[in-house]
Amino acid sequence: MTIDTGHTHRNKADLRRLLDQRDAEIARQSAELLARDLLIEKLKLQLANLRRQRFGTKSEALDKIIDQLELALVEAEAAAEQHVCEPLSVEADAKGQPTRKPLPDHLPREEVILSPGETCQQCGGTLRGLGQDVSETLEYVPGRFKVVRTVRPKLSCRCCETIHQVPAPAMPIERGRPGPGLLAHVLVSKYADHLPLYRQSQIYAREGMQLERSTLADWIRQSATLLEPLADAIGRHVMAGAAIHADDTPVKVLAPGTGKTKTGRLWVYLRDERDWAGDHHPAAFYKFTPDRRGQWPRDHLKDFTGWLHADGYAGFEELYRRGDIKEVACLAHIRRKFFDIHVAQGSGIAKEALERIAVLYRIEASIRGKPPDERKSVRQEQATPLIDDLEIWLHAQLTHISGKSALAGAIRYGLTRLKRLRPYLDDGRLSIDNNAAERGMRSIALGRKNYLFMGSDNGGRSAAIAYTLIETAKLNGIDPQAWLTDVLGCIADHKINRIDELLPWRYAQKS
Repeated sequence: MTIDTGHTHRNKADLRRLLDQRDAEIARQSAELLARDLLIEKLKLQLANLRRQRFGTKSEALDKIIDQLELALVEAEAAAEQHVCEPLSVEADAKGQPTRKPLPDHLPREEVILSPGETCQQCGGTLRGLGQDVSETLEYVPGRFKVVRTVRPKLSCRCCETIHQVPAPAMPIERGRPGPGLLAHVLVSKYADHLPLYRQSQIYAREGMQLERSTLADWIRQSATLLEPLADAIGRHVMAGAAIHADDTPVKVLAPGTGKTKTGRLWVYLRDERDWAGDHHPAAFYKFTPDRRGQWPRDHLKDFTGWLHADGYAGFEELYRRGDIKEVACLAHIRRKFFDIHVAQGSGIAKEALERIAVLYRIEASIRGKPPDERKSVRQEQATPLIDDLEIWLHAQLTHISGKSALAGAIRYGLTRLKRLRPYLDDGRLSIDNNAAERGMRSIALGRKNYLFMGSDNGGRSAAIAYTLIETAKLNGIDPQAWLTDVLGCIADHKINRIDELLPWRYAQKS
């Protein structure tokens, strides 16, 4: 009996080819399924973030408060079940009553006397006093315009016929009508209270004063030009710091001749030494640029030497390579990526990362306001081992998850940025995050929701000057309107080489 071996070999080759084709198809389908799963995960994360931004709060602190309230509610319900039959004491009920605070003594009082008369309405007898009941009501009287008439008499000497007259006082706007208080009010209303100029115009119209939006815009432009040397003085104060915070945010700017808007940027450079008991006053310096090219921060920081707290913006890299400026990364940016994934997916790894980061923040809370040496000592003893362990743990997690997942991306980002965060462990003057600069952007974020866009690049530069002055005043606990009123009343005649005398903390010392 003979066997057709050629036929058998052909069958084996065909089977092998079919098996290879099947394996290739299985691999292809597995890759497609993996890619599809990753896409679904990515889309779910993006959708959760958008829903949270559109319909919910973006405040992580509020989420923490909600968790605390839920825990307190559970504890309260458990306690209520144990003591359900115990009546409330009169003392406890009395403590629960709200107490009304007296109205401030510094407010002016207008007294209204409601007298029943001098004679009795029943018998006509004379009434005598027995005392009185007094109640106080808090009332509001809207701001009022007033006209200041400056009269300068001309006097002639009878002997020599010389004419004498006091020179006209300098005005913030030459040959202009607005006084310093009104200009300060317009600036603060727009850049601190976020009132667009058209709304201010409507408010003034209700008070009987017609001030067009174009007029108010021109006042802001001329005021910003007058105040620019003072803003530059604040900028020099910021750049003299050993460590500063930097951030930027987009703003819409009207593109001339197109009827559309383009995207400009507002940058903040902030110096705040209060966390480590520094001697210098906090200040925020804002700059406007028409785009986000790296040349702008390089120009802004050309005179700065020291530590820069910032995000991972590539435009800063050349500054770090130059050597005069050293980077400190931001732990809040690392935390935010894990927070978004935890909210969207309920990831246990992301949750543990958040818990580990929370311990580092508790250490920072315990040393806030302490001198640098003490902060450094506590960090090296308590925080350094936690950072080391966090890096080891993050590396280990990468081996258990897909390298293309959003969680893996957050872990790789965290490992990269943690290396650049480590300088804060060895210098008590440095911060664990860049939240100071992000807080400096809150007013801009609120403002652009109201005035929507800036009229021009010049308008953006005026806004940067106004934000520099107003936010610096707020950082120092000074009423920006009172300070700007004082400054606008004297800056036109003030010597430029003595501009530092008008800084907000100098105003506080005079007050």
